[in-house]
Amino acid sequence: MRLALLAMAIGAFGIGTTEFVIMGLLPEVSADLHVSESTAGNLIAGYAIGVVIGAPLLTVLSTRLPRRGALLLFMGMFAVGNLLTALAPEFGAVLGFRVLTGLPHGAYFGAAAVAAAQLAEPGRRARNVARVFLGLTIANIVGVPVGTWLGQELGWRATFGVVAAIGLVAVAGIALCVPRLAKPEGVRLRHELTGLGNRQVVLGLLTIVLGCSGVFAVYTYIAPTMKALADYTEAGVTGVLALFGVGMTLGSLIGGRMADRALRPSVYGTLASLALVLLAFSFLARNPWTAALAVLLLGMACFATATVIQVFLMVKAEHAPTLTSASHHAAFNLANAIGAWIGGAAIGAGLGYGAPALAGAAMAGFGLSLALAAGRLDRPRPQHAAGEDPGPPEADLVSAGSGSAR
Repeated sequence: MRLALLAMAIGAFGIGTTEFVIMGLLPEVSADLHVSESTAGNLIAGYAIGVVIGAPLLTVLSTRLPRRGALLLFMGMFAVGNLLTALAPEFGAVLGFRVLTGLPHGAYFGAAAVAAAQLAEPGRRARNVARVFLGLTIANIVGVPVGTWLGQELGWRATFGVVAAIGLVAVAGIALCVPRLAKPEGVRLRHELTGLGNRQVVLGLLTIVLGCSGVFAVYTYIAPTMKALADYTEAGVTGVLALFGVGMTLGSLIGGRMADRALRPSVYGTLASLALVLLAFSFLARNPWTAALAVLLLGMACFATATVIQVFLMVKAEHAPTLTSASHHAAFNLANAIGAWIGGAAIGAGLGYGAPALAGAAMAGFGLSLALAAGRLDRPRPQHAAGEDPGPPEADLVSAGSGSAR
């Protein structure tokens, strides 16, 4: 089982690297392709568009595939997309291949989350999923800095060639180490689409959009914020960004344990902590030491929240595990786009680099309010018949059989 989780985590590492490394390579890309850096920035948006489109579309198209087959398809697409990006001759082709590379992102994580849960013993489902997602968080600690350095030394195409190779390693690992997993009984495309329409699932997806958009209002502009408020050099900013990755890793582990113990309270707690960290960020970012702490805490709160809500969505969409998990990633990327716009609007209005964090805290607060409202709507109805069983609590559902949550 550990080798299977490692193989899927390697795929997650490759995806995390290719998603974020482009931010550090925009100068190299723009110089090589003879476009402005602002134009090259469209490669970031292109990847996000691919994720938003591909997550539900590829998941729906692959519902009849076994889990391992779906994982191999998505990771194969990812490897090919990165290779074509590295070989593309002009900017339009690079942009198109970035969209292609983003298509399997959410679908891969959806299938990997389900597979990891099916491999888990009762009571360890969320922790298994968190271990797969460690690949994504570790990418921000190791993959992005190393990929940026490699691209600066050997050219940006070398970075995407290496990422394509990582994708091929993941393909081999999945083929050799992930066993054939039975499709959860009763799960069909019709059930996936119906489950995605569950009111609690819709509210959960909206919660991740609102809550995590606050994070990206800050993270999108983290480099100029650290330079302007905390007097960091470019080398210092690189170290601070690695701290965000460390925080993501810790948050993923913490969120997995919290979700296994008390699911709904964990949703409230992580969103509240996210709002508080964002509120404090505006003030902590004005000193180099406290700014570093704030970035670490922001990464922790962000991925603890994302992990907990991921588990919550899978519990509430019992017969739509794959499509719901993939939609979670689409919602996360939508939060990325919205947060970037909010942060840019705050800075553009002349409110300073501390303003995005305050706006982000408000967004996280809205997310918490929505989660609380969803909780009130989800309270069990009063029982009219004596001895009627109200059903298992959410904490038990997380630890239920392998086809129930992920």
